[in-house]
Amino acid sequence: MCGIFGVICAGSDRVDNDLARSLAISLLRYSETRGREAVGIAIHDGDRIAVLKQAGSVTDFLASPRLHALLDESLGRFATSGRPIAITGHSRLATNGAQSNGDNNQPVITGGAVALHNGIVVNDRVLAHELDQPPRGELDSEVLASLLRQRLAEHGDLIRATRETFAAIEGSASIAMMFDNLDSLLLATNTGSLFELRNASGTVLAFASERFILQRLVESKSLVDRIGECTLEQVKAGQALVIDLHTLARTPFALGAGAPPADPITPNGHTLEIVDRSANAASLKRCVRCILPETYPYVDYDEHGICRYCRTWKRITPKGEEALFREVEKYRSKDGSPDVILAFSGGRDSSYGLHYVKTVLGMNPVAFTYDWGMVTDLARRNQARVCGKLGIEHIVRSADIPTKRRYVRKNVEAWLKKPELGMVTLLMAGDKEFYAHARQLRKETGIKLVIFCTGNMIEDAPYKTGLMGVPQDDHGNTLTGMSLRNKLGMLRYFAKNYATNPGYINESLVDTANAFYQTFMVKDDFLYLFHYLPWREDTIVGTIRREYDWEVATDTTTTWRIGDGTAAFYNYIYQTMAGFTEDEVMLSNMVREGHIDRDEALRRASEYSKPRWPSIREYAQLVGFSAEEALQIINAAPKLY
Repeated sequence: MCGIFGVICAGSDRVDNDLARSLAISLLRYSETRGREAVGIAIHDGDRIAVLKQAGSVTDFLASPRLHALLDESLGRFATSGRPIAITGHSRLATNGAQSNGDNNQPVITGGAVALHNGIVVNDRVLAHELDQPPRGELDSEVLASLLRQRLAEHGDLIRATRETFAAIEGSASIAMMFDNLDSLLLATNTGSLFELRNASGTVLAFASERFILQRLVESKSLVDRIGECTLEQVKAGQALVIDLHTLARTPFALGAGAPPADPITPNGHTLEIVDRSANAASLKRCVRCILPETYPYVDYDEHGICRYCRTWKRITPKGEEALFREVEKYRSKDGSPDVILAFSGGRDSSYGLHYVKTVLGMNPVAFTYDWGMVTDLARRNQARVCGKLGIEHIVRSADIPTKRRYVRKNVEAWLKKPELGMVTLLMAGDKEFYAHARQLRKETGIKLVIFCTGNMIEDAPYKTGLMGVPQDDHGNTLTGMSLRNKLGMLRYFAKNYATNPGYINESLVDTANAFYQTFMVKDDFLYLFHYLPWREDTIVGTIRREYDWEVATDTTTTWRIGDGTAAFYNYIYQTMAGFTEDEVMLSNMVREGHIDRDEALRRASEYSKPRWPSIREYAQLVGFSAEEALQIINAAPKLY
């Protein structure tokens, strides 16, 4: 199972920050055999406890600049303060909870404690009900740590709290814990999967989940020359140690109910800060008017903290309903025959659009869907609800779905070899053929008018080209309206990435080229409903929920793109690597238009940005790649923050 490890060093002539770093990195490397799915460290330097963790292997972690920056900072304090330093860590073999969810990885931070756990607590859900604070993730280790921290708060005695916690759990546990109000490190095990190494002079103490890991340190001649002879012992099953972080003095005690009493270990009079240095988009600087973060492409802030996009925003002025009626009048049939084709994804905008065209415009629409393999069952159910109640013919054009999904898989695999934010749009290219099918359907049916329910500025997404290094210009709310300069800029960006990542040169190439042509090059002669009507989320969602019992997703509170199988995956990429999702862009536009205030936008953004794990895994299963491997790569990829 997982590996926990750590080293405590007291400053001396023979133990300096270089040796402390070497010991910590060696323990990291040697513990990788215990788990390669996530890794983290916690450093207690006497002023604070700093935590850094990420999904992925120790090898990836050791390549992280964030790790070495934290070590430099903490070891710098160790060199000048004269106080001991404790560097502890964890290499994870995922059991309870996926490592792609950061709350499931260790070290666990809970209620003023930082914990490392090797083992499985099997009654964790039962114990969770006893806690004042429910666990954030799926991790049994969090429940164990929270329970022990709660017992410590109740009794003010670490030894009693540890005994009561181990009496309550069912399963296996070897733990290392540090606390914000105790200058002590707790080691405890009910299996004996814990070993300690200490030198005779009392300046170094290390621990690990296996004897072999510490044995490798002992066998290093350079180490023995620097710290002297060492003793390596097992912390036996049912035993625990409290190590004083000032003196490295050890207080052993037994965990059993009939164990003799031990002198209590009580909290001290000061409290340390616990700092999570893991990548965290929540700490990004944001516009004081909207919620765009500092990582958003081409953003800057004036002296008042207002972003470029707020400063240059132009109020949306639709052409109006009267103009819409005038425009469609020439297409209206006199005999009740179909007179308009409406592109219908089953999403909120097109569902409302179909309702509006039928019940308000009084036209006779035919609904059209292009299924490229990423239309979800949720979207299909909503399509059935609306078409069934309105009595509307629904035409579906299906791609060669296995082939389309294979194209997506090959591009996902290529992207994962070299994660590049601007290339994420390639994963969505397969649906752009719907433009061509709409034109073909117009010929087949003789219906001249085609309405799309896209193109409203509230849902505009300039970050997609911005992440390619192409700033958005005034495109008139249509993709074909993009300037030639920007289209060429996109092509240059794609060409560069195709050249540096040959994985993109696969059988999807012709399909992708056609998507670009259909989207940006062919003359756009469609009518866009929201170029005429104001887009109001409350009106749109309220209407379709009320009139059609339109179904929402179970893994998110947003209603945008919940019928698109790709959205959960690409939004996870954007959130993890760039610090924002498309929902935050939409919410910022809603703030600018006065639909919601900034506090509401922040509240919704916090909800909408939560990973949609079921949808991500369903997408991976449909396309044919490992969700956990992909998420591990995404989590370890370079970030904009």
